[in-house]
Amino acid sequence: MPKTVKLDLPVLLPGAPDASDACVGRLISLLRITDGVEKAHVEETDDGPKLCIHYDPERLSLAQVRRAATQAGGSVSDRYDHLTGWVEGVRHARHARTLEAALAAEPGVLQAALDASGAIRVEFDRQKLERTDLEARLRGHGLQLSAKPQATVSVDSGHGQDGKAGEAGHEGHNHAAGDRHDHAHGGLLGPNTELYFALASGGALAVGYLIERFAPGVPGWAPLVLFLAAYLFGGFFTVREAVENLKRRRFEIDTLMLVAAAGAAALGAWAEGALLLFLFSLGHALEHYALGRAKRAIEALAALAPRTAHVRRGEEVVELPVEDLEIGDVVVVRPNERLPADGFVVVGTTSINQAPVTGESMPVDKQPVSNAEEARARPAGVIAASVVFAGTINGAGAIEIETTKRSSDTTLAKVVRMVSEAETQKSPTQRFTDRFERIFVPLVLALAFVLLFAWVVVDEPFRDSFYRAMAVLVAASPCALAIATPSAVLSGVARAARAGVLIKGGAPLENLGALDAIAFDKTGTLTEGRPRITDVVPLGRTSQTDLLTVAVAVERLSDHPLAEAIVRDGSQRLIAAPVQTATDLRSLTGKGVTATLNGETIWIGKPEMFGADGVAPLGPDAEIAVAALRNQGRTLMVVRQGSHDLGVIGLLDTPRKRARETLTALRALGIRRMIMISGDHQRAAQAVAGQVGLTEAWGDLLPEDKVEAIRKLRAEAQVAMVGDGVNDAPAMATATVGVAMGAAGSDVALETADVALMADDLSKLPFTVGLSRQTRRIIRQNLFVSLGVVAFLVPATILGLGIGPAVALHEGSTLLVVFNALRLLAWRDPRAEP
Repeated sequence: MPKTVKLDLPVLLPGAPDASDACVGRLISLLRITDGVEKAHVEETDDGPKLCIHYDPERLSLAQVRRAATQAGGSVSDRYDHLTGWVEGVRHARHARTLEAALAAEPGVLQAALDASGAIRVEFDRQKLERTDLEARLRGHGLQLSAKPQATVSVDSGHGQDGKAGEAGHEGHNHAAGDRHDHAHGGLLGPNTELYFALASGGALAVGYLIERFAPGVPGWAPLVLFLAAYLFGGFFTVREAVENLKRRRFEIDTLMLVAAAGAAALGAWAEGALLLFLFSLGHALEHYALGRAKRAIEALAALAPRTAHVRRGEEVVELPVEDLEIGDVVVVRPNERLPADGFVVVGTTSINQAPVTGESMPVDKQPVSNAEEARARPAGVIAASVVFAGTINGAGAIEIETTKRSSDTTLAKVVRMVSEAETQKSPTQRFTDRFERIFVPLVLALAFVLLFAWVVVDEPFRDSFYRAMAVLVAASPCALAIATPSAVLSGVARAARAGVLIKGGAPLENLGALDAIAFDKTGTLTEGRPRITDVVPLGRTSQTDLLTVAVAVERLSDHPLAEAIVRDGSQRLIAAPVQTATDLRSLTGKGVTATLNGETIWIGKPEMFGADGVAPLGPDAEIAVAALRNQGRTLMVVRQGSHDLGVIGLLDTPRKRARETLTALRALGIRRMIMISGDHQRAAQAVAGQVGLTEAWGDLLPEDKVEAIRKLRAEAQVAMVGDGVNDAPAMATATVGVAMGAAGSDVALETADVALMADDLSKLPFTVGLSRQTRRIIRQNLFVSLGVVAFLVPATILGLGIGPAVALHEGSTLLVVFNALRLLAWRDPRAEP
């Protein structure tokens, strides 16, 4: 019979950005061809992503499996690497796309993604390309990796098997708002070179026009020199990009503009050609400035964590850089200071403003953990009232915290990294517009070529036909279309991050705005996730004390919410009873657990667990107790010792206080269907659904049943799955959009969800859906404006509209869509946001 072993994925691939990375797939492929390995896959757990390997114990020992996995991980890590972070030198969306294609064509580069904001992600083959060579090639394309101000917000540590970032410099790709202004153009005059060039072009154009128009005594060469200067300054960046594109046989918008300007010069219309280049370069510079505003809203996250920490060393407190913090260090946090690390409180009480990370509007009270040793052993099990995050702000109380993560692994650092990666993930609309442009631009060139010969059909001089063709080139250039979607996605992601919501790219953002249905997990989502014991029904001669003693002894070994409730409430009722210890806990997924106590097998689980899979059915007394409690909507746990049914424990989970209000807000936003799915009995599920205002509740669902339920819903509509990101990970992955709650306290939720609500606050969901819907509206508005202007200008220029007015309308529409997108940064839905 096959055996299974689960290994920590981050240990096997220390630098893999996430469990969905291509290197994880390579690792699995290597293991699947290993003799004796039957299957390998990734499984999300409370302790992070695990590589689950199914193997034949008769052909491979456990040690051999571990060695094979380690060797395969080392092989992948040695060969493949990632460069992820921010770069300077991206001027605008079209420039980003040109550079992205250039990087993807570099030998050794497997995949490249570059956003207009400067967010970059490159996967490369170390056998063909070293990291230092890749950085040199970036510089060759005019890109410079952002400075590394602090390791607190390290974005990528590489794939090195030792887990280190590498040599000092740019390996970590950190970015902090205070260390640079924004993604720079690069050039002789610094980050605003193109703006200065555009203004110089405009100045030369204006002076030349005034001389030509109002100073007839001035020699004719004087205004011509000024117009040439306007061409030089206005076309400097355009020529460079056009040449780069032509080398790669790409016809982009910059190429069209350059051809139009050259055509105007050939006709002697120097002023109009200079005006075209001036407005085009000015539009790019203003576009860069506007997108910089959206990017700075994201970069502000990286500046939240302090650079130093006060660490207790024996009786002394010393100040250390945050990157020198080790797991287990005790950090002293004074009143009103920002916290330098993730961890749990060990000394002192206070209130902490968690808004920078979770978006919560009110400070949260914090208290020390009751047992530091237990918290140290199981950091994931520490209650929220003791957990703290880097970048949050301490209140009036001095506290001491024990760190649980290195500075590069804090929740804040992961959010910064994931937001930067999100910007490189294109939305469906953006992919469509990219394909549209690749077809449209050659068609425009073909149309202009045909119009060059209009004089053959129409009685007009060649000069007029040539001028018309150049005007059409300007009119048909889809500049606004190129930036319409990226600007809206960037602004939407930035606005969400500021509110404590992590949206991983344009696709989840758009899909969330198109939802028709939402499925909710019950426990911890629509309910508080802290069930309490309401009924203890012993059977036969068993007493309540005996029943609870056995249940508490076994459930102490489990971390399931129902197990925690039994241990917590059961222990309070067993103050005088002796504590017993169970062993050999084994989980029966979705059904219950079994363990050994005093030499006998203990079974604790749902009534459905008994009478299936070789487990003896319940006795008549147990069946009667189960039926009675089910009629009251209780969640049930039956306890059996050996062959004797000890009794039934009834539990009830409390609905979240704002659950009903949240669901009402979602209906107002246009969500037509909302369903609660639960592993609890149907009656218990219906009882909770009725309390929160839902009419549909699907109970008795195992994890695989939840996946099938989501598949069924997705066949009918766009559906989101809202859960905790751990037990619900398969269902969330199946949904159109997976939404995880309370992600700030769960690495698994951060990694698995498409959308992560950092706070354990369901009321953030309407805000997120509302923002996504507004983003979709703005994207549609931008597409309407950009395509509408082209649709108007093309026939207008064919019928005689000049280059000057065409340029003004063309560049005006580009700036309009950018500033329209920036409205998202200030978006607030009064119905949804608390």
